[in-house]
Amino acid sequence: MGRSWTWLAVACMAVACQRAPAQAPVPAASPGGPGEAVLIGMVGSLTGPEAHFGLDTRDGVTLALEEANAAGGVAGRPLALRAYDAQSKPEEAASAAMRLVLQDKVVLIIGENASSNTLAMAPAVAAAQVPLISPSATNARVTAAGGPYVFRVCFVDAFQGEAMAAFARSTLKLSRLAVLTDVKSDYSVGLADVFRRRFVALGGTVVAEESYAKGDSDFRAVLTRMKAHQPEAIFIPGYYSDAGPIARQARELGLQAVLLGGDGWDSGGKLAELGGTAVEGAYYSTHFSPDNPSAPVQRFLQAYQARFGRLPDALGALGYDAARVGIAALRATAGVGGAALRAAIAATHDFDGVTGRITLGPDRNAVKSAVVVRLVRGEPTFVSEVRP
Repeated sequence: MGRSWTWLAVACMAVACQRAPAQAPVPAASPGGPGEAVLIGMVGSLTGPEAHFGLDTRDGVTLALEEANAAGGVAGRPLALRAYDAQSKPEEAASAAMRLVLQDKVVLIIGENASSNTLAMAPAVAAAQVPLISPSATNARVTAAGGPYVFRVCFVDAFQGEAMAAFARSTLKLSRLAVLTDVKSDYSVGLADVFRRRFVALGGTVVAEESYAKGDSDFRAVLTRMKAHQPEAIFIPGYYSDAGPIARQARELGLQAVLLGGDGWDSGGKLAELGGTAVEGAYYSTHFSPDNPSAPVQRFLQAYQARFGRLPDALGALGYDAARVGIAALRATAGVGGAALRAAIAATHDFDGVTGRITLGPDRNAVKSAVVVRLVRGEPTFVSEVRP
C-alpha cells in the first residue's frame, strides 16, 4: 500500500531541519531498570480516508503487547505503546516518526500501512537507528530506499501483482481486461505495472488503461471509455475507499466486468459498505483469511473479538504479527534497541505468524504466501493460496 513520493523529500528536509547539526544519531534506549516500560511506537492513519487501516493495525499491535505483558513483558519490564495519527498524509507520518524517536525515545516503531507514508518516516528512523516494521507497505522501494532499519512483514507488490495476474489468467481464464490506476499512489502505479506485464506475458491482452487521482469522486468518464473496449475484467489496484465508488459507478453504466484488486481492498467490511452489491463476486489478493482453520489463527480471532468486539481483517492480523516479530527480537536483546535490535529483527526466520510463516530475507522483506479471496454477500471468502 502506498501514495505520493512528493512527501519523501519533505520528510527528508524536515529531519534535516530538526536534527542537531554535526551530532551523532540519537542513541538507542538503554535496558532500563526493573519495572521501567519498554516504549514501542506505532504510526497509522487513525483518521482520514484510510483510517480503517490504522485503526485495525493499532488494535492488532495493542493485543500483541497485552499478551506479551501478561507473559512477563521483556526482561521483566512491561511494554507500553505510543500511537500517533498519520491522518492518511505522508507529512504527518514523518512528523509522528520524529516525535517518537526524538521525544518519546521509543526503541521500535510499527507502521505505517501505506508505502509512501512509510518512506516518509524512513529518514527519522535511520538517523535515530530505531528499527521500523511496516505491517503492510508493499511497494518495492519501501525497503530498497528506506534503509537498513526498515523492515516489513507483508509480501511485496511484485509478488501479489504476479499472483493476481496468474489467477486472472489461469484460474478465471480471462483474456481481455482493463486496468484503472490511481496516478497519485506509488502502491497503485507499482502494482498495476507488475500485474499488466505478467498478464500480457501469460498471453492475456490489456484492452484499456485509464487513470484517476486520489480525491476524485466521479469515475464515469474513464469507465465509459473502458466499456467501449468490452473488457472481461477490470483490475483496480487502489484502496477500498476508491474501489467501492468505482464499482458502483461501473455497474450503473452497465459495465458488468469482473472486478479485481489488491490488498488495498481489505477493509473489514468497508469495501462492501461503500460498494454495496456492485462489489459482490469481486476478487482481491490479501495477506490473511479468517477462513483458515489453523489453531493459531482461530485463537487470534477469538482473542481479537473478545478484546475489541469484532473480527479483524488482514490489517489487524498484520499489525499483530509485526508487533510479535518486534517483541521476539526485543526479548533476544533484553529490551535494548539500536543496532542490536535491528540485527535481531533481521534474523527472523520461520516465525509462526497468523498471516503465515515469516522469514525476513537479506532485503528485509518477508518471504510468505498470499491468499486470494472473493466477496460473497459482502464477506471475503477464501479462494486460493499462492506460495512464493
